[in-house]
Amino acid sequence: MMKQILAALFLLPLINSTAIGENWTNWRGPSFNGVATKGDFPTSWNVDQNISWKLELPGVGSSTPVVWEDNILVTANDGGFNLVICLDRAGKEQWRTQVGSSRGGKHRKASGSNPSPITDGEAIYVYYKSGDLAALDFTGKINWVSNIQESHGEDTLWWDLGTSPVLTKDSVVIAVMQTGPSFLLAIDKKTGKQRWKSERNLDAPLEAAQSYSTPMVINDNGKETLVVLGADYVTGHDAGDGKELWRVGTLNPNGEKYWRSIASPVLSDGILLAPYARGKTLTAIDLTKDKPSVAFTIDGICADVPTPIAMNGAAICTTDRGLVTKIDVKTGKQIWQTELEKARMSFSASPILAGNNVYLTREDGATFVVNAENGDLVAKNTLAEEFTVSTPVFADGQILVRTMQALYCIGK
Repeated sequence: MMKQILAALFLLPLINSTAIGENWTNWRGPSFNGVATKGDFPTSWNVDQNISWKLELPGVGSSTPVVWEDNILVTANDGGFNLVICLDRAGKEQWRTQVGSSRGGKHRKASGSNPSPITDGEAIYVYYKSGDLAALDFTGKINWVSNIQESHGEDTLWWDLGTSPVLTKDSVVIAVMQTGPSFLLAIDKKTGKQRWKSERNLDAPLEAAQSYSTPMVINDNGKETLVVLGADYVTGHDAGDGKELWRVGTLNPNGEKYWRSIASPVLSDGILLAPYARGKTLTAIDLTKDKPSVAFTIDGICADVPTPIAMNGAAICTTDRGLVTKIDVKTGKQIWQTELEKARMSFSASPILAGNNVYLTREDGATFVVNAENGDLVAKNTLAEEFTVSTPVFADGQILVRTMQALYCIGK
């Protein structure tokens, strides 16, 4: 089975081809790997230069916006409600919709709207810490809403719900990895009814059983496989019924109790990269074999929170403190390594490759631009030191940076 998967290995190819070059459909970009489409994006800005507009957002939120054509969609919490807000590309609000009652965040990096929205151009799918999962049309009308926790049990995570929904051909899929019952859940995209539920209870100890990562979808000529990282294992599941097809692990051979996972997996050239151990390890899993297996493990180049970039046989990782490394995904060999300036704040947003540059946004709103070929620092750009954990968005030559308080549009 796995040999056939890698004839193409497209990630979530559910967006029509004309949309791919224009939109940002999920938090990892149009190709679901941290890579922007080709375009000329700004490399220099500050509070007085190259800011097209800034919009104060209601309440708080830490999710990444998505872009579909003229619509910018962002989630937040305010006044006790979960919100979906639609802006036009000039930053003017078009509509806002309430989706259930909000539940506040515990950690300073988090809110009740950590999960990022996702769209296939036909509907917008949103998920919140409260358990509310909803589909909306592009006028803001709710097509359906379901509360995962009311139907399947309360969230038992020690911290704040972080996983984002992913889309298959027919379903929106949620991964629930926590202390107690853990499972994958597929909800019909059109009706909001449950299509399947697959238990995923592994032998990870204590907090290591908890994960905030987002699954991936691999599509091989219509045969979809869900790949899930968390609870000390990487597992593959049939997207049609949730059945487990394979597993690789343990990523926690010594049974560390507090290795919950946040960073998500990425894929290039048949090699799946799984950040783990609170950023201490990066495990490469070869999916080109009939039985997936570990190809190599690298220590010290990955992060607890940011998810790597993967493209064209290479990956770019950052640590939480700004050590940036490019590697060959098949051998693990280092291509270059750059250390960004030391600061009190760390990196929570995931890096993005746009053109020939890597963009890395720190929690104080500073964004570093690094040349992707050689690792040289191109620029450091600052905003108003607003707390920032969301991954930046790249579309039509503009960059959207979402802080806890506001949304900035950078570029013309």
